[in-house]
Amino acid sequence: MKRVNSDDKIKAIIFDIVGVMNIGGKKRKSPAQVHTSGVHEHIANKLKMSMDNYFDAIDSAYAKSIEGKISKSVLTGVLACNLNYPKDKIEKLYAQAYKKKYKLNKGLIKIAKDLQKQGYKIAILSDQWHFSSDVLIPKKEFAFIKKKVISCDVGMRKPNKQIYELALKKLGVEADEAVFIDDQEWNIVPAHKLGLNTILFIDNKKTKEQLKHFGIHLK
Repeated sequence: MKRVNSDDKIKAIIFDIVGVMNIGGKKRKSPAQVHTSGVHEHIANKLKMSMDNYFDAIDSAYAKSIEGKISKSVLTGVLACNLNYPKDKIEKLYAQAYKKKYKLNKGLIKIAKDLQKQGYKIAILSDQWHFSSDVLIPKKEFAFIKKKVISCDVGMRKPNKQIYELALKKLGVEADEAVFIDDQEWNIVPAHKLGLNTILFIDNKKTKEQLKHFGIHLK
């Protein structure tokens, strides 16, 4: 986090999704751990597979999906085959698991809506694969946010600096005019190096306090 100078003005706030706008699962301990959400453990147990065998079955397709290197239809076919599960039911299997393990952070969504009403530009910047995006970013709840940068849609993921630059471009703001909120330090660091103001998400109350640090006040 850096303090905004008196001549600076924040124009935009960028929110992560998992661990910020959606709460649940199991927190990752390093960027190398991509399967610790609790969703994958739930599905492996349901399919009566060991975690090692499950990860072997999905790992390559999962990684490619996050970066948009394969389509949803290809992902569906690969996982249905590797997991020996009906192709027409595989997406529903994951959707149910995400709904079970995560819940919307409605308090933070309200904060984002209040900030938008105050005139701030709001965006989402999130790493998602094809089976998580629609579930964790439901259109009904997030329709008010028009600017969304989702890794599987744009073909890159955090901490690639280009994905932060894309979010700024969509918002039409400079780095020092935006605040980026994420729950992982390794995503905060590259954003900070680019000049974004940053908040490491702990909880809603702490976030409101940190927003005040940038001259952003909520009623």
